[in-house]
Amino acid sequence: MHQILSTVSLAAPSFTASPAEMRLALLPLLASQAYRHGNFTLASGRSSHHYVNCKPVSLSGTGLALLGALMLEQVEAEARAVAGLTLGADPLVSAVAMMAALVGRELNALIVRKEAKGHGTGAWLEGPLPEPGSTITVLEDVVTTGGSSLKAVQQLREAGYTVNRVVTIVDRQEGGIEAMTAAGLELRSLFLLDEVAATAADLANS
Repeated sequence: MHQILSTVSLAAPSFTASPAEMRLALLPLLASQAYRHGNFTLASGRSSHHYVNCKPVSLSGTGLALLGALMLEQVEAEARAVAGLTLGADPLVSAVAMMAALVGRELNALIVRKEAKGHGTGAWLEGPLPEPGSTITVLEDVVTTGGSSLKAVQQLREAGYTVNRVVTIVDRQEGGIEAMTAAGLELRSLFLLDEVAATAADLANS
């Protein structure tokens, strides 16, 4: 992994490591730092043997570099911004916007509030707003049933933007893709929960 990351230069216009190599470097980070196996109660109230919290990876320098590049690959070519619901998407939209700038692409970051701002303009969206009608790609750290992503999509659509795609780090494979499809969205995942869990088991047994 360190050999792959040594090929990354943030001063350069692009990564010299391939997306496949970066994905190979990111998977064990997620498996060791973001995944736990046991008995957990999720935010939805449901019980699960799998817990995924991507923040230890998405808030690390190495994780951000890898996630920024890999998620940028999945952003629509016509997109003018990336956006996501605070808090999980905050580092992701920032990383992708920065990586876009490094490769000469204009792509800004927007943060969608969970509630309207309680003072001033009462805004739901923070960041440089593109022209109404612009395409925006929504970013997410973990998709379970899709509720967080759909809330972000709703606010963006109500603000007059076009949203067709959600890009997530991990799809927990618990109905999120069906919910996205029903809302007219394409879900793209860097990893499935099965991959992360299997890699975590391999690491534990090695």
